Amino acid sequence: MARARKDPRHRAREAALQILYQWDISKRDIVKSATTFFELQWPNTDPPADDLRAFATALARDTSERLDEIDPLIADTTERWRPERMAILDRLILRMAVCEMLRDTQTPPAVVINEALELARTFTTEESVKFINGMLDAIRKKLPVRP
Repeated sequence: MARARKDPRHRAREAALQILYQWDISKRDIVKSATTFFELQWPNTDPPADDLRAFATALARDTSERLDEIDPLIADTTERWRPERMAILDRLILRMAVCEMLRDTQTPPAVVINEALELARTFTTEESVKFINGMLDAIRKKLPVRP
């Protein structure tokens, strides 16, 4: 049975996570990391759609630029782990989801959390999925209620 094509927004979030991973490991500029990813590491034969590339790049950039706002929310929610001590993919998925909840009032927090859990299922372990779910639910409750 052929796998269904991934939703473009989900694929963009996967790309944003991969850009953030490259940025975190290399300590390069986030825009350069995005360019490298899309030009040299994009896994599909067809180039990414412009809206996918724009969404992924903006989400990765905004996440990297808002760490002073995001990391305290994460640190205040966990009892024992500062973000820099977490597994890199757990940390990046949490950061990206928190960023999206803070910046995007059009996407319901439940959707953002579900997308983060799908990323965790793809890139991490089942234990990480549980951890990320608990963390994001607790963080969501700390954020102002959306209109």
